Amino acid sequence: MTHPGPDAGDRVALACPSCADAGTTVHEVLKPGGHVTVRCTECGHVHKERYDPPREVELDVVVSQDDESLSTTMDAPPADAVEVGDEFVVDTPEAIMQVRVTSIEVDDDTRVEAATIEDVETLWTRAVDNVRVNVTVHPNDGRDDASRSITVSVPGDHEFVVGETTEFADEEFEITGVHVREDAPAYRFEKLDHEGDSVFAKDTKRVYARDVTSAAWSAW
Repeated sequence: MTHPGPDAGDRVALACPSCADAGTTVHEVLKPGGHVTVRCTECGHVHKERYDPPREVELDVVVSQDDESLSTTMDAPPADAVEVGDEFVVDTPEAIMQVRVTSIEVDDDTRVEAATIEDVETLWTRAVDNVRVNVTVHPNDGRDDASRSITVSVPGDHEFVVGETTEFADEEFEITGVHVREDAPAYRFEKLDHEGDSVFAKDTKRVYARDVTSAAWSAW
């Protein structure tokens, strides 16, 4: 689909007659139309220019968050490239979300690691701005049979650091290891368990920890 022209207040890249040596600069649209009235944000010069917005196509996007999925669409330049692991912001009916590409579907239900936008049928993504992370907490007396699992909700850029003690509500535990998600960027290993190793929450599959709360542990 063709993207509509800019509205007043939008910012576009155009050549400025007063900043000729700078190439294109960012301009604020003062008055839309066939020839837009714009003001250069570099020098303040106001002038009229013809602005032809880049062609964009509508792309189907599926967003997974926890155990739910929702579908939406977004516009993108057809020649742009996308690959698994890329992150971008998508506007869904529920909220504006930061997502990560987990799979790319092209013709005939084929899944690929990378493609140009014009070849993509559906982008499968996962919300990464706010995530829920499973934590296996072992008692401080070493009894693995009394371990329990809890779930914490944190921002995607929260870091779990091996060796650090952290608190969530009435839980307090020392992190002993982190299992990394398959769709995460390159980490050294699938599981990190050396002091100081850190993993972003959005890259975390499971955290392993030892209980350090003052209350006595009970299996009941």
